[in-house]
Amino acid sequence: MAEEVFGAGGASASTEEVARLAGVGVATVFRHFPTKAELLRAVLVRRFDRLREEASVQLGAADAGAAFFGVFRRLVADAPTKIAIGTALFDADQESPGQTKTGKEDAAFRASNELRKVVGALLRNAQEAGAVRDDVELPEVYALLVAMSRAAHRDAEVRERALTIVFDGLAPHRSL
Repeated sequence: MAEEVFGAGGASASTEEVARLAGVGVATVFRHFPTKAELLRAVLVRRFDRLREEASVQLGAADAGAAFFGVFRRLVADAPTKIAIGTALFDADQESPGQTKTGKEDAAFRASNELRKVVGALLRNAQEAGAVRDDVELPEVYALLVAMSRAAHRDAEVRERALTIVFDGLAPHRSL
């Protein structure tokens, strides 16, 4: 429920609305999450974990190329909600990205890195299967993911056309 509230409302979403949808009082929410930032961090961790789990299932797919491109498409489709939650967390917390106030690595940062590792494994599988060009590395793939996530999320038709172009660029070069 918190994912939906913060995903739709971003920083302006209220903890009271989360409590109402959960059927509990706001005090109950704050007993578990003393600050809005802690609630948002937990929501973001849960979202990254769910995406990682979904992507991990694709590691054993018979068609490694379809698995990689399917996960790429899923991550782009999920981006507006994830961006809204991440922005709300930043607004609520104002900490350095990836760090808590104590200087320890943030749980959301760790969860994001775990997702990144799975995407890297899917990329390697797709490359070994000949579905993705060999000269592409994970940093480039993530740059494309970020760009697609931020640029084309408002218009589904534009997003699909842009994904087709990106996927064509990731395909192996064919000799003429």
